[in-house]
Amino acid sequence: MAKKAKKATKRKPNAAFMKAMKPSAELAEVVGSKALPRTQVTKKLWAYIKKNKLQDSKNRRMINADATLKPIFKGKKQVSMFEMTKLVNKHLS
Repeated sequence: MAKKAKKATKRKPNAAFMKAMKPSAELAEVVGSKALPRTQVTKKLWAYIKKNKLQDSKNRRMINADATLKPIFKGKKQVSMFEMTKLVNKHLS
C-alpha cells in the first residue's frame, strides 16, 4: 500500500499578525514609534534583548528587564519569553 503524497502548499501568514499596530510610548522606546506588524515588533524586541545581553545566562527562556523594559514588563525584574509576548501585546493598539 503506497501512501498518497501531500501537495506542498506554501503556508500563508496570518493576516492578524501582519496588520500594522501602533506601539505604546513605553514600547516605542525599544521598537520605534512607527506602526509595525507584530512580527516586526517581536524581531526588534529580540534584537534589543540580544544587543543589551538581557537574556538570562543560566535559564535562556528568561528575559531580564532593564530600565527601558521594566514598564513594558509591569515592573517585573524577569519574565519568560512567553509572558513577554503576552505583555508586549498589551502595548500594541
